[in-house]
Amino acid sequence: MRYAIYFTPERDDPLTRVAANWLGRDPFTGAAAPAPAIGRLSPAEIAFHTAAARRYGFHATLKAPFRLAAGETEASLIEAMDVFAEAVTPVVIPRLVPRQIDSFFALVPEQASAELNSFANDVVTAFERFRAPLTEAEIERRSPDSLSPQQFRNLYQWGYPYVFEAFRFHMTVTGRVSDAEAPRICGAIEEFFGAVLDEPVAVDGMALFVEPEPGAPFHIRSYHPLGPRRERKTA
Repeated sequence: MRYAIYFTPERDDPLTRVAANWLGRDPFTGAAAPAPAIGRLSPAEIAFHTAAARRYGFHATLKAPFRLAAGETEASLIEAMDVFAEAVTPVVIPRLVPRQIDSFFALVPEQASAELNSFANDVVTAFERFRAPLTEAEIERRSPDSLSPQQFRNLYQWGYPYVFEAFRFHMTVTGRVSDAEAPRICGAIEEFFGAVLDEPVAVDGMALFVEPEPGAPFHIRSYHPLGPRRERKTA
């Protein structure tokens, strides 16, 4: 079993609902949704392009998937997330836009945010004690030869290459897309997400995602609103 600490909007947020319909699965409930037809893209094409992102659910990575360290439990992790979340001030992203990153599409902040990066950095360090060291097989799956020296150090020290200076907040919505297909896919994303992309996104919670077994879809175990005097919601 692996755990991950991700940002995703709350269960009934309009962005959550639209993203679940786009990806074809809701990580809060596990419910599947048929792929939509958008413009010139057929449901089969959308299902194909969203397959890789569907397994993880709509999210932005804060602490990448990890096995629990010896001596830690799911209960101790959830308790620590409660304590951490209560002391954190939410961050607002004025606008998300679709962009292609390493050939996949994601929703990213239109402008960089130092506050958002600082929050992500704090999550990486605060929950490091819960992460078991990577196995050699897990390291190899990250294609270490393709990483920069900085990313390689991050992988060994923090279990994920894209943290701190290498971090970029993104909410993945497709798998890899060829250059030829990119304009059509980007247009479909903009059309399907529509007006919700014009609304600010409050990063006001974090979720504990669970992968029950290798290759299984991730689902949300618990949701932790940021700031004081808000109770954790169990998925």
